[in-house]
Amino acid sequence: MLKEFRAFIMRGNVLDLAVAVVIGAAFGKIVTSLVNDVIMPPIGLLLGGVNFADLFVNLSGTPYASLAEAQAAGAATINYGLFLNTVIEFVIIAFVIFLIVRAINRLSPPPKAPVTTKDCPFCHTAIPLAATRCPNCTSQLQGA
Repeated sequence: MLKEFRAFIMRGNVLDLAVAVVIGAAFGKIVTSLVNDVIMPPIGLLLGGVNFADLFVNLSGTPYASLAEAQAAGAATINYGLFLNTVIEFVIIAFVIFLIVRAINRLSPPPKAPVTTKDCPFCHTAIPLAATRCPNCTSQLQGA
């Protein structure tokens, strides 16, 4: 059983998947930092000094100065600022994946069309693979 498990793990597609998961997790952290630390602060500044991480709707009725204060008190909140950050992260990641898939598709050769004809050995015209007689020269084909 251990031998089978080792053979399973050593297959190329499992290793490729493991590497993709690790790189994807690291990339997700980079995008999160990009959104939270680079993109959203200037947008918040342009919108009058808004910190998107602190945007929330308090459902409890008790006023709280910040989201952290409301969460510490256990108040029910709708955290739409954090949701906006997450949506922006998703859009960035989806766009990068689109660019990667597009580049891979451009680099890979187009798939070959299946062969449906063969050349007549007598007149060298293209004829269907299943033909037993050439429609051009009417020769009987071998193997038919």
